[in-house]
Amino acid sequence: MEVRKLEGIIEAILFTMGESVELSKIALAVGHDEDTTRKVIHNMMDRLNTSERGVRIIELEDSFQMCTKTDMYEYLIRIAKQPRKYVLTDVQLETLSIIAYKQPVTKLEVEKIRGVKSDHAVNRLVEYNLVCEVGRMDAPGKPILFGTTEEFLRRFSIQSLEELPSMNQEQIENFKTEAEEEAQLKLNI
Repeated sequence: MEVRKLEGIIEAILFTMGESVELSKIALAVGHDEDTTRKVIHNMMDRLNTSERGVRIIELEDSFQMCTKTDMYEYLIRIAKQPRKYVLTDVQLETLSIIAYKQPVTKLEVEKIRGVKSDHAVNRLVEYNLVCEVGRMDAPGKPILFGTTEEFLRRFSIQSLEELPSMNQEQIENFKTEAEEEAQLKLNI
């Protein structure tokens, strides 16, 4: 099959689906292996990113999605109602960070790390579709396990969780020391 025709089919699939589509499904639909399909999509991504087009293709783990370029947002809101834009509070960001790095994680584990109840923050993150239930722990009461969603990857412009920044050991030790000092101050009051 001619490359331009193959690109047209992939473009139609991604445009029509609206959501991310797994590479394996795209490859099956176009009748090519996953490596070839991935290369074709990456070529399309490069061309779209360097052109003045209003769309781009993003990669989310082993899936691809067509979406609007971020610099086109101001023009879109002139026509459409302003999309819901969530502002995450510090508490929600802290909770989201814990879930992203520790997933799958229970609400109780999040609360142990934070030192306070996290019901509201977790519920908001679920409402914003940044976090979802990924299963149940095999323990008494079968607590819910939470993890991040594709929307989390999309919102933070990362392809996979491996792209999350890692903290060096020195930073971790500094955080532990600060937490211990803060706990000691509270005990002395």
